[in-house]
Amino acid sequence: QVQLVESGGGLVQPGGSLRLSCAASGFTFSSYAMSWFRQAPGKERELVAAIGNTGGGTIYADSVKGRFTVSRDNAKNTAYLQMNSLKPDDTAVYYCTAAPRGTRYWGQGTQVTVSS
Repeated sequence: QVQLVESGGGLVQPGGSLRLSCAASGFTFSSYAMSWFRQAPGKERELVAAIGNTGGGTIYADSVKGRFTVSRDNAKNTAYLQMNSLKPDDTAVYYCTAAPRGTRYWGQGTQVTVSS
C-alpha cells in the first residue's frame, strides 16, 4: 500500500536549518508530483512547496520563498525540503503528500519547532 514517511524534524534556533525527507513506497514515485504542507497549532494546513514528477515545476508559498528548497531523488523514492533561515513562524507539523491514482495520501508528519 502507499506509504509516506517523513523524517528530519526537530528543534532548531531561529536562523538555523533543517532538511526534511519523505520516503515513499507503494506507488511509482517518479510518476507523481510531491507536495509539502504544514499545520501550526490553531491554524489550517497550508501548502509550503511542491515539485513536479521529474523535478521541475516547483512552487513555493510566499512565506518561504528564498528560504526553502524542495527537491526529489527518484532513484531513492524520496522527496526533500531544505529549510534555511528558519523563523519561529515556521513552527508546525510538516507533512508530505502525493495523489497517485487520484487518491491523496499523507504522511504522519514531522514536528519542526523554531525557538531560542
